[in-house]
This record gives sequence, structure tokens and C-alpha cells, in this order.
Amino acid sequence: MKKFSLYLLFLGLLLVSSCKTKKLSSDESVYPLKKSIVAEDAAVVSAHYLASEIGLDILKSGGNAVDAAIAVQFALDVCYPVAGNIGGGGFMVYRQADGDVYTLDYREKAPLAATSDMYLDENGEADLNKSQLGHLAVGVPGSVDGMYTAFERFSKLKNWKMLVQPSVDLARKGFKLTESQAEGLNNNKVKFAQANTVPNQFTSSKSFAKGEILVQEDLAKVYEAIRDHGREGFYGGWVADAIVAEMERGNGIITLEDLAKYKAKWREPLTGQYDEYTIHSMPPPSSGGVLLIQMLEMLEDFNLAEMGFHSKEAIHLIVEAERRAYADRAKHLGDMDFYTVPLKMLMDPEYARMRMQNFDDKKASDSEEVMAGGLKESEQTTHFSIVDSYGNAVSITTTLNGGYGSKVIVDGTGIFLNNEMDDFSAKPGVPNMFGLIGAEANKIEPEKRMLSSMTPTIIEKNGQLHLVLGTPGGSTIITSVLQVALNVMKFGMDVNSAVQSPRFHHQWKPDVLMIEKGAFPDQTIDALKEMGHEFNTRGAIGRVEAILVDFNGKLKAAADKRGDDHAAGY
Repeated sequence: MKKFSLYLLFLGLLLVSSCKTKKLSSDESVYPLKKSIVAEDAAVVSAHYLASEIGLDILKSGGNAVDAAIAVQFALDVCYPVAGNIGGGGFMVYRQADGDVYTLDYREKAPLAATSDMYLDENGEADLNKSQLGHLAVGVPGSVDGMYTAFERFSKLKNWKMLVQPSVDLARKGFKLTESQAEGLNNNKVKFAQANTVPNQFTSSKSFAKGEILVQEDLAKVYEAIRDHGREGFYGGWVADAIVAEMERGNGIITLEDLAKYKAKWREPLTGQYDEYTIHSMPPPSSGGVLLIQMLEMLEDFNLAEMGFHSKEAIHLIVEAERRAYADRAKHLGDMDFYTVPLKMLMDPEYARMRMQNFDDKKASDSEEVMAGGLKESEQTTHFSIVDSYGNAVSITTTLNGGYGSKVIVDGTGIFLNNEMDDFSAKPGVPNMFGLIGAEANKIEPEKRMLSSMTPTIIEKNGQLHLVLGTPGGSTIITSVLQVALNVMKFGMDVNSAVQSPRFHHQWKPDVLMIEKGAFPDQTIDALKEMGHEFNTRGAIGRVEAILVDFNGKLKAAADKRGDDHAAGY
């Protein structure tokens, strides 16, 4: 009963959060947003107008996709603080024009003082408040090191200061808040006050308003340090001292040694095949690449195109693939530096077929009976996609985990810190804030990277760059990427229709099919209910940013209507 209650709590929070923070219309009265563009040479799609335009300026100045990605990552920290960050981490998939693919893991790490039982109370029960709000919830940030690591290897401009300066200017001059941003900051004032040891502009009683200019002078100084000193401007000097002082005031456990030791890591990309398409995505500690490729392999033997987009047959089939993949996620996936993930098994097409052997096309499976096969990641993440004039492409998903992360702002810096420690398994079988269950593979260990659902992805068609995409959305990230990719690959949609179409989600447990409001007609819902599916209607699922390269070489970029997202190009 306790686990069931947690599931109900998770669903209730998810629905409330969605209703409060998600919008299906963009705030075009503040910025001249574009949801769909066609470009000849280069394109950027991100969660904020200013970040997309800054990335476009870098591309126009001769920078490549990596240069633009660095500038966009930092700009989003300033103008999209709910998820853009330097106090969090992320994943990058980079495809060069010659077809070589690289994946960079700059996910946060558990501090050296972390222990497997640090979030258990005196009765041995998980206290998720400790892993979600406040200083103890913070993992060692990776974003700055990740960007500097990418810069050193792949930058074309070789001018770090040029890539950081726009964020200095943006923080100092300020930017106009959209309606959803003002609402988000106002809705979190109580939690900001609870989590912070020193008052700041986000904990004040003053309400934020649409169109108000938000100036962040402290954050501008941080970016000056990063601009002038590179990686050490964050992991050393006065900024590192401020982070550690903040930890000490709030009983956090990150030390100067934690910051100094942090290093992003190049990993072997995951690659899979689906018809004439090649899928490139992230390996663990992302679960996204594994599950995306696994689900596509589960679906490959079925004729989705003949079933039709959002037919009861197609929805049922996709849900059953999602159910089985998420069951595997719970048992098998974690940081490969600490746990032997059975990648060979999980990525084997024959294993995928085996997982679908008990698929019933007339009846929904019972998640209690769908266990992981054997051998024998708030919603508030953000994604951006970039294609440059040289033919290179970058797909990056980055996050603080929950909205505004741990709600802790480092005094004197304006830096929001993550609450990524909640993405570990606080206790086997106990759901995290997204309802995801973990086990031994994802237990807390010092310097370990927590499991994530982030799924930055690049897809080739017949060996040529075709689709760059990704999304925020917590546990719904992987299924959103899957559905948008299928909309293009199987249902023949243009990229804008593929992104804007309604979405649904199933994650094994809780055993419920989540759908966006108005996603399906009543007739389809009734038919699926007869098959045994239980429904929860919620707000928007994901905010996909995608760029498609058509057969003429034109770039067609789509920004999700579910937020204030913006597509830019030339």
C-alpha cells in the first residue's frame, strides 16, 4: 500500500505541476517567437528566443555547432533559469560532417561524502524531501567542465571569451520575463525561502511580472570569471569558495576537492538501426539511448505505418514496447563506471523480439507481470539542437533535475544548484520525483553519476544527416523522442507536425497511460480502455526541439508550441 500511495502522490504532483507550469501556447508578445523555419545554411532551436539568437550569431560569425552549443548552454542558464544551468549537468551528442559521432557525459556526480543510505530516516524509509529540496540534494555540477571539454576538442573559433561574453552581457543588462517564467518564479517563492540560507531576489516577497526585466549582476560576475579563467573560473577561485561556503551553511556535502576532481567524460555513442535509419544516442548513465534503440527494435517487426498514426493498434503497440523497456531500465541501468550494465543483451535485436513474445494485440499487459528481462531521469530539463553551415550537428539535453533544481541559489553568485541526487535510488523499489523505480545498479556511491532519462539523439537516413532532436520531460523524455522520431520515420510527417502532434507516455510503473489533454478522440480512448489500459490526462508532455535535413539539404527546424521555444536560422 505504501508504494501504491507513492505512485498516487507522484501522479497527483505530476498533474498539478503540469497544470501550473506548462502552456500550450507561446508568449509571443514578449519575444517574436518562431515555431517553424526553413534555413539554407544553419539552424538553432532552444527553449528561449535569446539563447537561440545568441547561438545563431555565433554560427554567423563562423563558429561551428559546438561553438554555438557552448554559447547557448550558458545563455540558457541566464535567461531560462528553471532548467538552463551551470549548476547542473547534461549530455551532448555531436556528429561531424564526415559522419563521425561523439558523445560527452557531463552529468553531475555524487559528492565524495555521499553514502548509499544518506536519504533514509531512522526507520530505514526513504526521505525524498532530503533528496529533492535543499543543499543535501545537490550533485557536483558538470556543465562548465563539459562545455570547456567540448571547446578544447572541437571548437572552430578557438575563442572561449567570445562564447561566454554574451552571457555576461545578458545577465548584466537583463532580459524580459515571459508570462510562464514570471509565474514559475512566483510559484516557487515558498520553496526558495525554505531552501536558501541567505535572502536574494528570488526569495523576496515582491512578485515577478510578465515583461519585467530580470537583471542578475552576481551571475554576470560569475560569467566574467568563467570567461577569463575557463574551467577554473567555476571549479576554483572565488566561485568555488562561494559554492562550498553555501554547502557549509546549509549542511550540504560538496567540498573544494569534489569541485576540483570533477571531469566530463567522452563515452562511446550508442548506435542502432531502424529500417534505413541509423540512430545515434547517449550510453549510460543515460538510459535514453538504450531504451530508445531497444523500443525501436521491439517495434521494427510491426507495420506501424499500416496501423496509422494514433490508431488504437499503434498506440497499444507502442505502449507495450514502452512498458517493457522501462521495466528493464529499473533493473539494469546505471553508471557503467560503477556497475556492469548488460548493454550487449539490451541492444540485441533478438532480445527485443524476445521481450515482445508475450505481446497481446488485443489486451494491455499487467505491469506486475512484466518484469525486467534477464541474462539467464522534473519535467524541467531543457534541450537544444543545432546544425551548422559545415554540416556538423549537436544535440544537447541539460538539466537541474526539478524546476530550479534544489531551489538553492549560491549566495553572491546567482547560481541555481541541481537536485540530481534524487535521480539515484534512495532505496530499491522507491520511486523518485518522476515515479521512476531503481535498484542496485543505480544506488548512491561517491563520484558515481546518477541515472538519467535525457535522450539527445541524431538520426541518419541512408548514411546522411537527417534528424537532430531531444526534449525535456523527466521520465517522459525517452517516449517523446521515440514518438517524434516515429512521426517522421514511419508516419511521414514534416518535422513541425511531428513535434507539435499530441503525445502519450507509459513507464511500466505506475501502470497507467498518461496522455495530453485532447490527445485522442473519445472513441480511441474507449477502445483502449476496453483493452485494459488505464488513463491519466495531464498537461503537455515534453518540449521537443528538432531540426530535419531534407533531401535538398534544406534545414527545417521546429520549436515546440508547448513552451516559449524558438527556432532561428539563416
